[in-house]
Amino acid sequence: QVQLVESGGGLVQAGGSLRLSCAASGRTFSNYAMGWFRQAPGKEREFVAGIDKNGGIIYYGDSVKGRFTISRVDEKNTVYLQMNSLKPEDTAVYYCAAQLQIQKYTVVAATTSTLYEYWGQGTQVTVSS
Repeated sequence: QVQLVESGGGLVQAGGSLRLSCAASGRTFSNYAMGWFRQAPGKEREFVAGIDKNGGIIYYGDSVKGRFTISRVDEKNTVYLQMNSLKPEDTAVYYCAAQLQIQKYTVVAATTSTLYEYWGQGTQVTVSS
């Protein structure tokens, strides 16, 4: 089992920044690719960003490219999502997720939510206009 706990959400004005953290415990963190997803009310869960177990392969959703940065610090068992130039449409509950990585972390593996075995409880991000 892997337990994931997100933090860092909150209310911010448009154009502002937030950094989300996801702390993992349980299994060996360095064996897992990590992803961030978000879900706004009435909408489907959306892929935001993903990072492979080595930190060398990273993917972003089209709506956040150039504004968000995903990173991981294995010594801290933590993955981060730095969010800059926030927009009202970024308002959502943000979830981190873990995927045991056995082979190359492809874009399909990164963006398919059902391939992630473990999920956090989510943290609310609200961007006011």
